[in-house]
Parts: sequence; structure tokens; C-alpha cells
Amino acid sequence: MSSQSTEAPVSGFREHLPDLSLPRFTTMKEQTPYEYVAAFKESGQPPWLHGLFLHWRNLLKEPYKGITNDGNVRHGLFDLHDDGIPIDAIVQATESFLQLLDDAQRQKTCYHVDSPEWRTWSNPEFLLSDKGIRLEEITPAQKAAVLKVLQLTLSPEGYQKAIGAMRVNGFLGELVEAPNIMNEFSYNFVLFGEPSIDAPWGFSFYGHHLCLNVLFYRTQIVISPWFTGAEPNLIDDGPYKGTRILHREEALGLKLMQSLPAETQDRSQVYKLMKDPKMPWGRWNHDDQRHLCGAYRDNRVVPYEGVLVSEMSPAQQELITEICREFLSYLPARALELRLKQVQSWFHETYWCWIGGFGDDDPFYYRIQSPVIIIEFDHHSGVFLANKEPAKFHIHTLLRTPNGGDYGMALRPLIPRVKQEYLWEG
Repeated sequence: MSSQSTEAPVSGFREHLPDLSLPRFTTMKEQTPYEYVAAFKESGQPPWLHGLFLHWRNLLKEPYKGITNDGNVRHGLFDLHDDGIPIDAIVQATESFLQLLDDAQRQKTCYHVDSPEWRTWSNPEFLLSDKGIRLEEITPAQKAAVLKVLQLTLSPEGYQKAIGAMRVNGFLGELVEAPNIMNEFSYNFVLFGEPSIDAPWGFSFYGHHLCLNVLFYRTQIVISPWFTGAEPNLIDDGPYKGTRILHREEALGLKLMQSLPAETQDRSQVYKLMKDPKMPWGRWNHDDQRHLCGAYRDNRVVPYEGVLVSEMSPAQQELITEICREFLSYLPARALELRLKQVQSWFHETYWCWIGGFGDDDPFYYRIQSPVIIIEFDHHSGVFLANKEPAKFHIHTLLRTPNGGDYGMALRPLIPRVKQEYLWEG
């Protein structure tokens, strides 16, 4: 079932609209994305985000290793297989897109498949890594070509979810009168490698609250890491009124937590408060808040927390499966089912943990973690809206593939390489 809908629940975020006469908003209203990010880098404001940005740049200096639970990468978890994706159509669409670019656009858009720039995606509204082409700046034909690649790559449900996130971002830009910074098409598209039916290549599509990293090899696909967020997660006015995203991930997580026995709830709830004094240094920060595996955290050590899924009842394990299905819904149907079977095969080493309350109106965080998947869901306080405490209308979600699985890195050594031997026989 799609994570994007046209339901129309109560618009609680309207109680937290910001004061647009503040200098932050009056200045942003007049800036281009490039002026906006230049001012951020030069002024260092806000300091917590600028400090995080500098930290990200330091993290990028480390060679890629992969997220682990104990610092040690486990090998042999991933294999080459047939996901049944329409690789011929995807390659054809991507080549058609490339034909629409001029030389300068092509140079900015095309990177080597092993480029470290693949790791420089991020989800804030600041264009911190300006690579690829930006959809709001290109011709309608070029924009349509990018969206065609996206549509052919993702499941129908996944494509609608992505489009929903883009529309929600545009709605936020309208709410704060800053459409130059946040709009439906303030996203960058970057290619890594040459489109091919039999060699690895992929793309990154990223911007505020939507970041997708995709690797193809023949008919196999990896979509990881990805990030999807919304502030607010509901459009209550305008041409896309009724669009709502990330509510199923929210509802399924809460349903599972509320279904657990009290003793299991207690062991799952690693912190009772969303910003708990018992949290160690660095467990919470202003921007990521509770989630651990966002942008640039490619090598983070994330210890297991909470309870084993294998200890849950069959009905509760089915809810875990449904949460995973929702988070894997960007994948086309066959790829999703194969990935889901892999996730289920690790339920004996899959952990469920929770932060916050679990009443119907409580904001919360949850994580599902195993050797082959990490899922995080987090309710956030306002960034553009004025709520100082986490609220259910500002949501961050993400998926990682630990042990070297992000960006398809664990698969790359398994892919046959070009022969090194050469002899001219002319």
C-alpha cells in the first residue's frame, strides 16, 4: 500500500506557523539557493547546523566501510541475483535524458561509478553539495526525462511517495514564502557510471527531505541509503490538497509498540523522553535529533538496542514485516519481495527499539536493525514551523543497508571486472 494518500485529517501544524517578519524569513525570501548556501557557509549560522556540516566533511575523509553494530563488517551477506527490473527501459530513458544535455550540463552531471561524491547527499534545504543538474533550472523536456528515469526505476507506490515528498516540500516553501529555496523541483540528479545493461551504474536524486541513492547491475537494483521526510506531512491547501506521506510508517510502528506486552514494551523503550537526560553525549543533536544513520554517517557504529524480533508473537512479527515492506516500497515488486525475504531470514538477529511515549498522541522514534537492514522513524521538532517539541506532523525516515550494503558497495567485488590482460594481435 502506498505511503502517499489524499486523505484530509486535521491540520495541526497550522497552530505552529512561524512569524514570517523575522529576518530569517525575510532574507531567505529574497535569496537564490546559491546565495542562501553561501551565506550559511560564510556566516556559520545557525551554528549547530554549520558545526554538523563541518563534521560531515570530516566524516567524508574516511574511506567507506559501512555501518555496523560493533565496528566489524560482516561479509557474505549479499549476493548477485535477478530482481527483474526493466533495465533496458531504464537505460534507454537515461540515455535519452543525456542526449538533452549540453556539454557543461553533462560534465556536471556525470561521475565515475566509484566516485566518493556519491556519499555527499544530504537532506537539509541548503544545497551543500552542488553536483548534477537541478530540476528547477532545466527545460521542461529535461525535467520530464529525469522524472521518467525515476518512474521507471521505482515501484508505482515508490514513485508516488517520492512525488508526494517533492510536493510537500513545495508546500512548505509556500508556507514560509521561500519558494526559491524549497519548491517541488528543488532537487538534484546525478549519474554515476555510464548507463548499461550489463555493467554497474546508478544515480543520486537528492534535496530537502528526499534523497535516493540507486545502483543498478544488470537486472538487480539497490536503493540505499535513502532519506524521506516531511514538514508538515500533509498538504491542506492548494492543487495538491490532501497529499499526505509517512503516516503508514507512523501508524504501523505505533500499532506494534502498543501490541507488545508491558514487559516487552519496557525493554523496547530505551529512553522514555524524546530528549532524555539519560542519553549519552551525542545521542541527540539539533538536526538529526534521534536518528543515527543520516547523511554522511556511512561508517557509523550503531549497537543493537531493544528486543529481538524472534521473541515476538507471529502477529507482531507480521507487523515488523509490514513496516519493512513500507520502508522497502521504493523497490519494484520482485526486488521488494526478495529483499523482504532476506530481512525475514534475519529475524533471529533483528532488534526493535523505541524512544518516547506510545500513547496515541505521543511523538516517538523507532528503529529496526539487523545485519542486513536499518530502518529509522523519528518525529521532529520544528525547523521551519515553530513547534519547539517533536510533533507528529514533522517526520524523518531513512533506510540503510549495513555491513557495506549501501550504494551497492558489498556487491561490487562480486561483479566481474574488465580483464587486465591485453595483447595486440594486429
